[in-house]
Parts: sequence; structure tokens; C-alpha cells
Amino acid sequence: MRSFLLLVLLISAASCTQAPEPDPRPNILFIFTDDHGAQAISAYGSKINETPNIDRLANEGLLFLNAFVTNSICAPSRAVILTGKYSHSNGQLTNVETFDGSQQTFPKLLQQAGYQTAMFGKWHLKSDPTGFDAWQVLIGQGPYYNPPIKSATGVTEHVGYTTDIITDIVLDWLKSGRDTQKPFMMMYQHKAPHRRWDPGPDYLTMYDDVEIPEPRTLFDDYAGRGKAATQQTMSIARDLTDRDLKLVPPEELTAEQLEVWNAAYEPKNDAFRAADLQGDDLVRWKYQRYVKDYLRAVASVDDNIGRVLEHLEASGLAENTIVIYASDQGWYLGEHGWFDKRWMYEESLRMPLIVRWPGVTAPGSTSDAMVSNLDLAETFLDIAGVEIPSDMQGESLVPLLEGEAPSDWRQSFYYQYYEYPGPHDVARHYGVRTESHKLIYFYTLDEWELYDLEEDPDELTSVYEDPAYASVRSELETELERLREYYAVPEDARPLEAQ
Repeated sequence: MRSFLLLVLLISAASCTQAPEPDPRPNILFIFTDDHGAQAISAYGSKINETPNIDRLANEGLLFLNAFVTNSICAPSRAVILTGKYSHSNGQLTNVETFDGSQQTFPKLLQQAGYQTAMFGKWHLKSDPTGFDAWQVLIGQGPYYNPPIKSATGVTEHVGYTTDIITDIVLDWLKSGRDTQKPFMMMYQHKAPHRRWDPGPDYLTMYDDVEIPEPRTLFDDYAGRGKAATQQTMSIARDLTDRDLKLVPPEELTAEQLEVWNAAYEPKNDAFRAADLQGDDLVRWKYQRYVKDYLRAVASVDDNIGRVLEHLEASGLAENTIVIYASDQGWYLGEHGWFDKRWMYEESLRMPLIVRWPGVTAPGSTSDAMVSNLDLAETFLDIAGVEIPSDMQGESLVPLLEGEAPSDWRQSFYYQYYEYPGPHDVARHYGVRTESHKLIYFYTLDEWELYDLEEDPDELTSVYEDPAYASVRSELETELERLREYYAVPEDARPLEAQ
């Protein structure tokens, strides 16, 4: 009897000291790049590069074909993702404002619900991150080399290539910085491939022996549109600088890094200077130089994503970790002769969005539902079993991730761009996109444009004044007004002079 009681006591003691079971809710890894156009992802059909690690997520998950950004510029897109609200509701209209970190965000709500939250990489919202248990962020845009990185304890100077360094920080936290008893939500955010597209040391000569295909609209003359398209300053022909074109190296390089850089670029620069190019030939040279550097930056991102995916597999985390890949907006890779973003035109409006959710998303699946960065906060909360606040303006993507197609899913999408005056001189505008048409109002110019996306997918000719489209125009004007009322969009009364 005494032995039996002793055994019971030992079992009870062991059970009392046994570690609690980890929280079974899925981890969320949000991988976010800056200015990565879908046309530079091979899973989206790129004809100019390969992205095997991003493609792996698409092969093992769901790729959204119609993901759109509410305001195609860096800080506003990030604020929309954090808050689940349009720019006019979260206060981040442009890159100028400082984000109000005291407001409700999805990381705060996940944190309150027991998730460990982390933010590493490009932040670009001026105020310090809030709602995160751990954070290390670039200061402003941050450089491509040797970045100072800010945390809650101060600023640390790093030496190396920023894309690699951000990934090192992420892997270090995954391996030894997190609480293994809690599910985590990590925002892993790259600077690349943002301007000025500086390649990493291992990628400086990638594509040197390749001619990248030109987009068919590289020499667009904008004859079918209004004043807005002609007044921009994002032209490959006119507006790329010597620094953009790597005729001048980055200032932040160490002596050793500069030696490697010059070994790669000086022969190319010497050949260009000897060529004496003019006219269309010069534009074509600028396009090749620009797009190759952009794609080199993308290659580095893709390889680093591969490092993180390998760790998830090796550590056993992959099975219970949802991985989302997105960028803050679309991007121009020479289409219409442009670089940059901002417009409601397709290349700028469309953002990549891929989700791998083991056991939930069907491998290799696609969705043509109209989705948005506005939906991400709601999706993350829904995944975690957290109630979605009624003042968020998007929709959870979970039904779509589960293979369902809700009958009441949105059939139209509202967009608004505010940053004028500002870089690249894109006029303020708002509009509505449906499956087949797009109506845009450049309200500071009092100009309307209407595009038939089925007949004119490159949006070369506005049919707003075409009598054959009178009924379409009327329907879209009514829908645009409905959306503005639904989202309670105020009139933009800000003056046009410099702010």
C-alpha cells in the first residue's frame, strides 16, 4: 500500500511539473516586399525572371489573380494592412504623415489574444511600431547596404546586404527569440526591390549576358488618355538618374564592397559611355539597365525567402505555419515607359498575394476573386479565432482560402490616390474597378477616364466619351458614388500647393 501511494505521489508530482502544451493555433508568417510587381514573379507568368521560392508557396498554396491595393504607395499601403481600413479612415493618406500608432491594429488584437508578435525589416511609418513583442526596423527607407536598424533599445549598425541582414534577424528570432509555447505572428518585410534597386554582392553580374524582353507599351505616347498620363515624372526616357542607372555607386559602401561593385559595373559603364546612344536606343539601354538591377534585387529576396522556408521545414514549424507573400503595391517595369507606381492603372493597382496554409489551401490553386490589402488584417484575426472589429472595412479571406466562393463577395473595388504635389507628379484620383471595366476620376484635373479591360487590357484608350459606352459609364458612376458612401469617403479638400 505504501509503495502504491508513493507511486501515485510521484505521478502527481510529475504531472504538476510537466510543461504545458503549446497553443495549437497556427503561426502566421507575413512576408512582405516593397514594389514587387506581379509581372516579375514566375508563378504569375513572368517572362523575364524566375522566382522559385515564391513559386513554391504558390505550388503549395493559393495564388490570388485579382489582388488590388487601395492606395498604391508605400506608407499608406502598410497602414491599410495594419488597420484593415482605407487611408481616409486610418489617417495615412500619403508618405508624408506619421502613422498614428495608438490606433487599433491587428497586431495589437493578436497580442491581446495570446499571440507573440514580431516585426522585422522595412517599416516606413515614421512612428515606432506598436503592438509587437519584438521589433527591429530600418530607419525610413533604409539603404541596401550596411543599414542602421532601430529597435526598442536603440540603433544598431550592421555591415552587409540589407536583404540578407533582415533574414538573419528573422531566423535568429525563430530559432532562439520566440516563446515556443505561444503561436507567433511575424511580419518579415524587405526593402527590396524598392528604388534604387541595388543588387547584392552575389548578384551584381546576373543577367549581364541576357537581353530582357521589352514590354509592348514601352514607347506608349499616351494619345488615348488625358493630361494626367503626360504630366508624370516617372519616365524611363527622362527621369532615371545616374544613381538609378548605377553610373554612380551607392555612397554607403565600405571600401571592400566598393571594390566588388566597381569590378562588376565599371566595364559595363565604360561600354555604355563608348556607345554614344541616342533616341530609342538610349531608352532601350536605360530599360535594360534598370530592369536587370530590379530583377537582381528580386533574386536576392527570393533566395532569402528560401532560407526561411528551409528553416520552417527543418524545425518542424512548416506544418502549423501559414505563410503569406505579398508586396505593398504593383510596379512598372517599363510598361507605358514608366517605373514607380501610384496610378490606378493595372500594373500599379495589382499586387501579388499568395497564401500557403497546410491542410487548408489546396496546393496549386488559384482564385480570381477581387481581394485587397484591405482584407489582410481581417484574415489574420479570423485565422487566429479573434473577433473582427466592426469598424474594419475589409473582408476575411478565410472562406476563399478554404476553397469556398461566397455568393456575396465584392464585385467592384474602390481606389484613391492622394500624394500630389509629391514625387513623380501623379495627379490625385479615385475610381472603381469591376471585372470588365475601370472608371477613374482625376479630380484635381476634372478629367474622367473609362477603360474596357476586356477589349483594351493595356488601358491605352479611354472610352469615356464614346457613346457606345454611355450605359456602362452611367452604371460605373453610380457604383463609384455608392462605394464612396459605403466607405464614408470625405471630399479631399487639401490645397494643391506644396504641403
